[in-house]
Amino acid sequence: MSLRERLTRPGILVAPGCYDALTASLVEEAGFEAAYVSGAGIAYTRLGRPDIGLVSMAEVADTVSLIRDRVGVHLVVDADTGYGNALNVQRTMRMFERAGASAIQLEDQTYPKRCGHLADKGVIPAAEMTGKIKAALDARTRDTLVIARTDAAAVEGFERAIERARLYAEAGADLLFVEAPKTRDELKTVADALQGTVPLMANMVEGGRTPLTGASELDTLGFSLVIFPGAIVRVVARAAQDFYRTLHVHGTSAPFASRMFDFDALNAVIGTPEMLALGRAYEPDGEP
Repeated sequence: MSLRERLTRPGILVAPGCYDALTASLVEEAGFEAAYVSGAGIAYTRLGRPDIGLVSMAEVADTVSLIRDRVGVHLVVDADTGYGNALNVQRTMRMFERAGASAIQLEDQTYPKRCGHLADKGVIPAAEMTGKIKAALDARTRDTLVIARTDAAAVEGFERAIERARLYAEAGADLLFVEAPKTRDELKTVADALQGTVPLMANMVEGGRTPLTGASELDTLGFSLVIFPGAIVRVVARAAQDFYRTLHVHGTSAPFASRMFDFDALNAVIGTPEMLALGRAYEPDGEP
């Protein structure tokens, strides 16, 4: 089933964030139908830096390619601003599509962008963003969805963000994403104002500007897709910090043993026995 078809069916689609093939495989193993390849997650983990436009298009495309080689779930990919003008957006679409993206998310921030839940953002003119959307649509060669995100609520006001979203739908965007509503009432306003255009996406950031809202409630409001982009990095970073501090104090990992996979358990998770068996099947005396 294509991502487009899935979004027309009842039930909100939940896409947990991932940043590499391991986290994507765990998303799939947990039973999710989609994963969100988070630009912030890549910045946090590959660079150890904040989400302020430091990650390049090539780095994201490389990450998506490695993830797609490992999993079959729909991949919603954060494409930031498209890494430049409309021509850069077209190259981004081609690269991400070849890498295995099911959808790309483009935002109307100025460059360098920053996390949608940080202060002091800027936005490009709406007409420039509609040109980027059209460029992405012209560049795609299969049914790769284009998600149009607006960060205008923090810059031009909430009503203007809704107006921009409508313009982006008219330009051909497949989904709309109004970033960082500050209350549940604003979430409801987004859904009420934009229902009947194209499917709507919501973003849940722990400690961010939008109150954490469950998938079932968002479904009731009228959202079709919800992402939890950075949650896994926050989980891993907290656990890793605890582990390293424990190791430093005790000089052994033993006190942490109940909170980690042992050697065999991790190999089971990543499929080592199955991979080794597959390899043996191709040996001269194997049976492929």
